[in-house]
Amino acid sequence: MAISLWAVTSPISSTSSASAISPESKRLLLVHAHPDDETLTTGGTIARYAAEGAEVTVVTCTLGEEGEIIPPALAGLGAWAADQLGGYRSGELAAACAALGQVRHRYLGGIGRWRDSGMAGTPSAEHPRAFTRGTLDEQAAQLAALLDEFRPQVVVSYDAFGGYGHPDHIRAHQVTTAATEGRADVARVFHTVASEEQTRRGLAGLRGMGDLGARVAADGELPTVADAGISTVVDVEPYRRAKIAALTAHATQVSVGEHHFALSNGIAQPLGDAEHYVLARGSAEGCAAELFGGLTP
Repeated sequence: MAISLWAVTSPISSTSSASAISPESKRLLLVHAHPDDETLTTGGTIARYAAEGAEVTVVTCTLGEEGEIIPPALAGLGAWAADQLGGYRSGELAAACAALGQVRHRYLGGIGRWRDSGMAGTPSAEHPRAFTRGTLDEQAAQLAALLDEFRPQVVVSYDAFGGYGHPDHIRAHQVTTAATEGRADVARVFHTVASEEQTRRGLAGLRGMGDLGARVAADGELPTVADAGISTVVDVEPYRRAKIAALTAHATQVSVGEHHFALSNGIAQPLGDAEHYVLARGSAEGCAAELFGGLTP
């Protein structure tokens, strides 16, 4: 068993009621911007609900064509060279989803419809297929079609800041908000976030582990939210190995250790035993430790 860097605690003091929905009737859909986002922020949650028998669907909005590449041997795939990274990352994503369990996957609008926009102000943001150049109405309709197909009671995406400000994450938030608005069949919408307190504790644990081959982030350097605003803490410790395997599948984007991961910036971030969410829409009753808690069929 892996050594925990922090204890799993909930900011909500009331006892959560058990879900009235049977595991095999739970339907979860997660909307992410690029391959690897599904694992970085929600991989443990995906693995947990898939293992419990829920129907889990991951929707990815782009192929991540503008990503930086960690292994030097694969640098020629980049947008600045052969521009084949998107196809390669599609294979990484398929392997990651397989590592997380029985997970269905779709690309928004079909594979290749929307391209990674890169950061604001860069040439990639002006590409004709850039995700942020598409119309919100078209993209929301594409997601609505998937909601009709899979009928999730719970939908997960990002907050209005996109977690850390990437334009594609912000657009994924906007698309999810527009597509779920007014839908009675979607009982809850959550935003995936990082806990300020548990990130701080995790970083402290990493600093005590010696050389990790990456610089440990400073306190306050990583994007987090105050724990007082977190509605739901999902215990994913039993699914830690699945998340690590899925992160390892994203080898162009992520370096992985036993207790940490690092992106191409070489900054070590802690791998925690919980994933955190803010309830954006729906009843909060029973959701302190379970995305479906308190919901009825």
